[in-house]
Amino acid sequence: MNIGIPKERQPGEQRVGLTPAVVGLLVKSGHTCYVENEAGEGSGFTDYDYERQGAKIILDGAEVYSRADLILKVLCPTSEEIRWMPEGQTLMGLLGLVAAPREDLQELVRRKITAVAYETITADGEDFPVLRVVSEIAGRLAPMIAGTLLMSNHGGRGVLLNGVPGVSAGEVVILGGGVVGMNAARGFVGLGAKVFILSRNLERLRCIDDYFHGQVTTMLSHDYNIANTVRFADVVVGAVRVPGERPPVLLTREMLHIMRVGAVFIDFSIDHGGCAQTSRPTTLQDPTFIEEDIVHYCVPNVPGAVPRTATLSITNAILPYVQAVTQLGPAAAFERHAALKRGVVIQSGKVLDSLLAKSV
Repeated sequence: MNIGIPKERQPGEQRVGLTPAVVGLLVKSGHTCYVENEAGEGSGFTDYDYERQGAKIILDGAEVYSRADLILKVLCPTSEEIRWMPEGQTLMGLLGLVAAPREDLQELVRRKITAVAYETITADGEDFPVLRVVSEIAGRLAPMIAGTLLMSNHGGRGVLLNGVPGVSAGEVVILGGGVVGMNAARGFVGLGAKVFILSRNLERLRCIDDYFHGQVTTMLSHDYNIANTVRFADVVVGAVRVPGERPPVLLTREMLHIMRVGAVFIDFSIDHGGCAQTSRPTTLQDPTFIEEDIVHYCVPNVPGAVPRTATLSITNAILPYVQAVTQLGPAAAFERHAALKRGVVIQSGKVLDSLLAKSV
C-alpha cells in the first residue's frame, strides 16, 4: 500500500502523522511511505530520520496526496488539502469533523473519501484508546497553562496556584470527570491547589473521591453547582467531551460575568465546539482572549504544544489500527476489527456518523 504522511497545515501544529520508527515497520512489511519534506521537523524528526527507515521524501504536499492510497494525519486536512485528495482515498487522523466547515464535509463526500476518526475508535463505546492518550496530555498541561495565565502580565489575577505559607492556595474548578479532568486534577492537586470536580455521573464521583482519598471536592454537575463554584474559582477547566458529538454548553455568559476578574478559563472542549457561550477557537501562537474580564484559553490542538511527546504517544495508540488497514485493506480491516469500524465516519463518500450526516 502507498502511504502518505503530509506536513500538518493547521495553525501552530507541529505534530506529525507517524514517527520514523513506525514508518520503518511499514516499509519492512512491503509498503511504500511518502513523507512530505520537513513534515517531522517540529516533532524533532528530520527527513534523514525518515529516509533511514526507507521513506521517500516528497517536496510537494499535493504530490504526497496524489501518490497515496492512505493518508495518515494528526488533524483534519485543510480545504486546500481536501482538494488535493484523489477520489476513493482513505484518510485517518484526529479529524473532529463535527466541527469542520460544511463545505469541507461536502467535498470529502463528493470525492468518495473513506475517513477514519481516531477519536471515535472504541471497542465498547466507553474506552477510546486514541482519544485517551490525547486527553492525558491535554489534562497534564492544564496546571502549566493555568499557572502561566494567572500571572498579571498575561492578564490573570496574580494568583500563585500553590500559595505560600500564610496565603491560601488557588481554587480550581474542573467541569468533567473523564480522562482530561482526572489528569488535570492530578496536576493541580500535586501543586497544592484546592480542586473541585463536577460530573453528572455520581458513580464516577465516587471513584474520583476514592482515587484522591478525599483531597478533592466532588460535586454533581448542574447549573446551580456550576454557578456557585465558578463564582470563587481562580481557574475553571472545561473538560467535557461526548465522543462524536458537540459538548453541552455548561458555562453561560451570566456565569462568567460573576466570576472573579482575571480568573482563567481553559476550554478543552473547543475542538468539538466548546462548553461555554463565550468560547471561540484560538491558536498556539495567539492562545488567549479576554471576555467578561476572564482570560479564555481555547486552543483546539493543545497537545501540539508538546509535539514530540504527543506524536510518540499518538503513534503508540494508532499502531494496531494502521497495521490492520495496511495489512488487510480498509474494507476488510473494518469488518474484522469492531473498534476500528466504529471509527469510520465516512466510507466511500457515504456518511456513517448520524450526527455528522446532519451537517452535510
